[in-house]
Amino acid sequence: MKRAIRVLCLLPLLLSMAACGLFDRREVLFVYNWADYVSEDVIEAFEEAFNCRVVIDTFDSNETMYARLRAGATGYDVIFPSSYMAEIMWREGMLMELDHSQLPNARLIDPDFLAEQAIDTEMRYSVPYMMGTTGIGYRSDRIEVTDRSWNIFERADLAGRMMMLDDMREVIGAGLLYLGHSINTTNAAEINAAADVVIRWKRNLAQFDSEAYKTGLASGSFFVAQGYSGDVRMVIDDEPSVAYFLPREGFVYYVDDMVIPRTASNPTLAHAFINFMTAPENAAANTEWAYFLTPVTAAYDLLDEATRNDPAVFVPREDFRRAQTLRDVGEALSIYSAAWDRIKAAR
Repeated sequence: MKRAIRVLCLLPLLLSMAACGLFDRREVLFVYNWADYVSEDVIEAFEEAFNCRVVIDTFDSNETMYARLRAGATGYDVIFPSSYMAEIMWREGMLMELDHSQLPNARLIDPDFLAEQAIDTEMRYSVPYMMGTTGIGYRSDRIEVTDRSWNIFERADLAGRMMMLDDMREVIGAGLLYLGHSINTTNAAEINAAADVVIRWKRNLAQFDSEAYKTGLASGSFFVAQGYSGDVRMVIDDEPSVAYFLPREGFVYYVDDMVIPRTASNPTLAHAFINFMTAPENAAANTEWAYFLTPVTAAYDLLDEATRNDPAVFVPREDFRRAQTLRDVGEALSIYSAAWDRIKAAR
């Protein structure tokens, strides 16, 4: 009788453990990614196809992700850095060289993209995942935009109703673009001049944040926000009065990659995941879900008509001439970091 009582007492704990997956003996793939970047249906399809579980942690900037890894965070099998950060991580020995025999779908990556825009042109350590732009989202029902420029952040009449990303390279890059400089300059005077511009803009900003701007635009709490094209496009689905533009001075066109860290505990499953994400049907599903553009051209015929005609996804050629892509700035990164500290400390 006492044994039966003990079993009954343990039953709630056992049920709780089962609900938490503690009895789930499937392999686990740990992914470190940007928020809202992979279709849940695609993740579920991968889990079913490979009899595994996918656990996703998120980061809000390349620098945040990099700092966490350098501080000793381990356990991730696949990470999604932007190309310039993937290059830094490779140079510092943080990434595994990819085994292309396990990545047959890598041959579907657009060869023109690899030749003209990719940093890792041979995909030695990275496979491109998505491409997008950084521009400005705004509430067309609350404000009128007559000049599609970064100088919108100069508007004192919108003080407290505007946000910029909490991302050093993106924010200082906006200042550099506004001044007519390269977003990859290593010139200290240009970087500091851009920081001065951002400090001037900061007087009108509510905050720097890489996530809250989405709900802020959707709710109308904020009228203007620097943001990523796919994120703003998702907001537009729920709130059609939100609009998006690419500033006339120029904008960031970025590529995010899939990489396997040297400390990955399951590199075989990691290769399978990267290969799965690059299959045309899955690449198309992720593009339709996240509104970022896959470099898998075989996926384009699988996209719905609305996505194929969406300028937030397929940037018009006339706009693309103003695009710049972030690159590794080497030792000048310390200049950017000092300028960013100065921006954050400014009142």
